[in-house]
Amino acid sequence: MQEKGRVLVCVTGQRSCEHLIHAGADIAAQTGAALSVVHVAKMGSNFLGSASEAQALEYLFEISKNYDADMMLLRNDDVVATIAAHARKTGAQTVVIGGSVQKRGNRLSHALAAALPEVEVRVLLGMEE
Repeated sequence: MQEKGRVLVCVTGQRSCEHLIHAGADIAAQTGAALSVVHVAKMGSNFLGSASEAQALEYLFEISKNYDADMMLLRNDDVVATIAAHARKTGAQTVVIGGSVQKRGNRLSHALAAALPEVEVRVLLGMEE
């Protein structure tokens, strides 16, 4: 099957983001797209945060590999601009993020949709941003 675009999954340093990768893989399989995973850390923070965050990111990296997805760890204070630039660079047609049911406004999804009007932004509720 010829590759049609890319699905970009945005993860935090939490093992629970595994569900986002699974969902992104399902979307990629349905659309014939490639799969990429990205984590953006702010400049002032330890890149891998704590030992538990480092373990979680290593776990998410392994999950990504199971789906033949590449995973990038990026550093920038402007998370939205960094994700948007990475989405453009990789040719993403869909961006998958997690969202909390309590935060119906979901600022990240609105900011990404504004920065990437040509890209579908999918929010999986019940997942933290």
